[in-house]
Amino acid sequence: MAQLTDDCFAFGGPLLSVEDAAAIIGQRLPVLAGIETVPLPEADGRIAAADVLAGLDLPPFDNSAVDGYAVRFADLAAGSETVLPVRGRLPAGAAPGAVGVAGSAMRIFTGAPMPPGADTVFMQEDVRRQGDAVALPAGLKPGANRRRAGEDVARGGLVIPAGRRLTPPDLALAAATGHDRIAVRRRLRVAVFSTGDELAEPGAPLRPGAIHDSNRVLLVALLRRLGAAVSDLGILRDDPAILPDRLRGAAAGHDLILTSGGVSTGEEDHVKAAVEAAGRLVFWRLAIKPGRPVAMGLVGDAAFVGLPGNPVAVYVTLLVVVRPLLARLGGALLEPSPSQPARAAFRYAKKAGRREYVRVSLRRGADGAVEAVKFPRDGAGILSSLTGSDGLAELPEAVTGVMEGDRVEVFRHPLLW
Repeated sequence: MAQLTDDCFAFGGPLLSVEDAAAIIGQRLPVLAGIETVPLPEADGRIAAADVLAGLDLPPFDNSAVDGYAVRFADLAAGSETVLPVRGRLPAGAAPGAVGVAGSAMRIFTGAPMPPGADTVFMQEDVRRQGDAVALPAGLKPGANRRRAGEDVARGGLVIPAGRRLTPPDLALAAATGHDRIAVRRRLRVAVFSTGDELAEPGAPLRPGAIHDSNRVLLVALLRRLGAAVSDLGILRDDPAILPDRLRGAAAGHDLILTSGGVSTGEEDHVKAAVEAAGRLVFWRLAIKPGRPVAMGLVGDAAFVGLPGNPVAVYVTLLVVVRPLLARLGGALLEPSPSQPARAAFRYAKKAGRREYVRVSLRRGADGAVEAVKFPRDGAGILSSLTGSDGLAELPEAVTGVMEGDRVEVFRHPLLW
């Protein structure tokens, strides 16, 4: 398996832009996930480990696209109705045989192979049957309703590119072109835990000063949607004496350790020091809001990412940092998150030099245009701003403010696909 190097995350500046972060991830990190071959029904959501080529033409033979009558176009009268005897019947799955259709028509059904000599098919609803003959109207173009062999995919053509996250249509296309198994990347193994003495397990009684741990629930669910094999390691207390050993234990058997909380500059933020004791830390602060404090480094053979403690910041940094990191380590092509333009229905001031993500809801304006309405509260700890909005309006580094009527780009929740 490929190994991470000590300098893979190295960066010397005070704040890292989103583009620089993506470049470091794409250029310095190796693919960690190995390869396994699985049956097609088990490959949904996995990453293709190699190009998949068509083992045969699709369709494998010329066939009819409709139920009707197959003829040779040269037998049709120009500009007038043609009456031809019906020579036989050809259902789907039957062999075409050696009998051609010169001077006649063949009753044919959708998917059946074209009989020898036939190049055009009339739809059954467009003709008149007259006993053992059929009357064919004028005006049909040569080759109508015929599907040519290989018109979908030619033998040897690319069916699935390496790095693609497989979908049910991908698997159907692989099956149709002769495959029953496919080589995929092993699922990335991600260890997740939260840090903080103030945290309690969801559903547990709350002691004074405690809150329920929601970040871990958020991260585990999002990571599983991204195809990772997640180990939920629970809550780690703010004890600098035990944190390094817990990190070393998490590194064993995992490709990535993901934590939330404890990476800022407070006296009770011990995760950075624990990573330095257990491995190597490159404190990587991003020029984004929310989510500036992000710690990155190595513990053993595993990558380490420490996310902020506020849930909205966790959500944003998972989009900006963890999603491309998982794609690179897992051998996946990173597809841009889908977005849509909208007209701002709010005003907002921001600092130049950092990228900001504003929670918005979408609505139709009086003129029918899509408008973005800002969520009324900005705090990075307001979880209801994620459930009460449709997505995030991305404000680039050069923008210093938004006025009503400005165009903004909105990334729809859950920001993964």
